[in-house]
Amino acid sequence: MGVLVFNYHPASTSCLNFKKPPSPIFLCQVRIVSSTNRSRSFRRSLKMSQSVSPQNLAVKQQELVIPNKYGERLVGVLHDAESSEIVVLCHGFRSTKDDPSMVNLAVALQNEGISAFRFDFAGNGESEGSFQYGNYWREADDLRAVVQYFCGANRAVGAILGHSKGGSVVLLYASKYNDIRTFVNVSGRYDLKGGIEDRLGKDYMEKIMQDGFIDVKNKTGDVEYRVTEESLMDRLNTNMHDACLQIDMECSVLTIHGSSDKIIPLQDAHEFDKIIPNHKLHVVEGANHGYTNHQAELVSVVLDFVKASLKQDHPGTQQ
Repeated sequence: MGVLVFNYHPASTSCLNFKKPPSPIFLCQVRIVSSTNRSRSFRRSLKMSQSVSPQNLAVKQQELVIPNKYGERLVGVLHDAESSEIVVLCHGFRSTKDDPSMVNLAVALQNEGISAFRFDFAGNGESEGSFQYGNYWREADDLRAVVQYFCGANRAVGAILGHSKGGSVVLLYASKYNDIRTFVNVSGRYDLKGGIEDRLGKDYMEKIMQDGFIDVKNKTGDVEYRVTEESLMDRLNTNMHDACLQIDMECSVLTIHGSSDKIIPLQDAHEFDKIIPNHKLHVVEGANHGYTNHQAELVSVVLDFVKASLKQDHPGTQQ
């Protein structure tokens, strides 16, 4: 598979526009983690990655807790390859930093000598805050806090990747800030009105206007999460089309989408391709929304794109 190369040379990420975050940064204990004491999903992710070499199964991971602008503690894991730049990985809806794709990508990047940071958005996983159905722009604020933290620590963020809802969030970030030049949107949703009926039912608007909320239940009848009227309207009022039109021409964006995705249709990826100015689309044939049987291709495409982008930022370096 060839490297995805763009015909321009984007400026490297700069910290000159940042103010060092005033809030205290909480640094947790550094742990050396090997494949013998990680979770089963982590071991499975290591196996799936083509970039993982047998001699490097023991990888250093550093837990970080970063406060967001709302005072909530965001928990993340830094896979530190001691590179000058870091790739930030953002999980999807009702997922966490420990999603197999997030772990798999972080390990693969680290084994290529590129540091990676995967974290939980507020209200998800180990991070503080309450889970909300919408929160797209608020999660972009969480991402901003992460970028500012690393800038304050003299580490540059070279690229940002998001999966599913995280893919939409990173594009919102790109539309609002002009400090990162490389973005990867993995199966993000273009039309945020789509998919709601599948989860909430055909009469969801009538029901939520009447009761003020809808409880989403699993097959056994247990409530998994609550959708409030406020959070639903937050999602409905988030316009990805208008936001993507604001993405700077110097930003290079890669969208990856599975042809067999039943959660978010492939058409959404084509809509992104129409309106984002400096955009590349890669369709993974046969892949579902979670890339269950296509992790190797997902990792390969991401690595090619990120390495090519970082090389353009620093032409004299070898990846």
